[in-house]
Amino acid sequence: MLLLVVLLPLVLGSLLTAVSGAQRRWLSASVAGAITAASLAILLSHSAQVFAGQPVMEAWSWVPSLGLNITFRLDGLSLMFAGLILGIGLCIVLYAAYYLAPEDSAPKFYSLMMLFMAAMLGVVLSDNLLVLVVFWELTSISSFLLVGYWGHRPDARAGARQALAVTGGGGLAMLGGFVLLGQIGGSYEISVLATKAAQIQADPMFVPALLLILLGAFTKSAQFPFHFWLPDAMAAPTPVSAYLHSATMVKAGVFLLMRLYPILAGSGWFEALVTGAGLMTLLFAAFIALFKHDLKGLLAYSTVSHLGLITCLVGLGSPLAAVAAVFHVLNHATFKASLFMIAGIVDHETHSRDMRQLGGLWSFMPFTATLTMVAAASMAGVPLTNGFLSKEMFFTEVVNGTSGVWAWAVPALVTLAGIFSVA
Repeated sequence: MLLLVVLLPLVLGSLLTAVSGAQRRWLSASVAGAITAASLAILLSHSAQVFAGQPVMEAWSWVPSLGLNITFRLDGLSLMFAGLILGIGLCIVLYAAYYLAPEDSAPKFYSLMMLFMAAMLGVVLSDNLLVLVVFWELTSISSFLLVGYWGHRPDARAGARQALAVTGGGGLAMLGGFVLLGQIGGSYEISVLATKAAQIQADPMFVPALLLILLGAFTKSAQFPFHFWLPDAMAAPTPVSAYLHSATMVKAGVFLLMRLYPILAGSGWFEALVTGAGLMTLLFAAFIALFKHDLKGLLAYSTVSHLGLITCLVGLGSPLAAVAAVFHVLNHATFKASLFMIAGIVDHETHSRDMRQLGGLWSFMPFTATLTMVAAASMAGVPLTNGFLSKEMFFTEVVNGTSGVWAWAVPALVTLAGIFSVA
């Protein structure tokens, strides 16, 4: 049944939407929506077992001599990420039906969206590292096609090429790290490797494997200095930005850090590199966002900053930091997807995303404005919103998790980043 969650959008979704007819936008949207809802229903049918603390495992032999088996695992972490992929994907399918212009090819858009959705589901459900890489690279290829959907625009073509070069290169490095990890641990199954963490970290090849894996995760989640591809990918249609760059693709690197945490953490290397990269990304991107006038450009740098916050939490490694990281993934996916879609509504109605040319919209678009204030309040961490709770947990863990000279420096830096985020 887990395989069916992936195969429905991969085979049925991408094929049926592709042949639904260029003039039948609502047919394409209905097919994509129905298949997404079916996958979501199958996923949720396993939730009771997962909540009871019993992960669902399914395995099929592929090339056993290479340790290459199709192994899927549904536990709490993968259930949450898969739920986000399908739940927000369902909203984006409906939103895109209204957003796309008559001259835009709806079958092409929905076919690529289904392909990307299946690739992301494969990433979060795979228990075999080699199969995970296959789906990982499929996300890079399908995102390249989605970012470059408006192929007549030079900025879309350039943004798509850059995203593919950075994330594809990181994926290649990650493959090298996975091969090393598999050779050290004697298996490519994540659940098996997690039981051999001490043996893996004692091996002299552990640090090179760790660096290569982190390179793949940092490029996918746009961590400094690999952040530049994400703002340039904003040339994509807004439904693509709302889906790929808030809830799915940019979360793949964060998911990988969380999934491999039991294997990689504890050596000191993981904690120092992940926390350092996250802290630098959090502060740098929040500062740059202040100077952006384009709505989607501002949201892009804000996304990079929040990904830095989540990465920093993963690196801190305490139990509450892990809870806060997962909680903020949920929060960020919801408020940032909302804000991207709101930016698309404003652009659709005013034909501008330049904030210097936009003012007084509340009187013309009161419902959109109200939704904007709610989502923006959560992003800023205003009390009584979920964003406030996860950020408060983040600040608490930063204060409690640092010592020595960092005991004042790190909390001061994250407070400054928080001020930039509010601004």
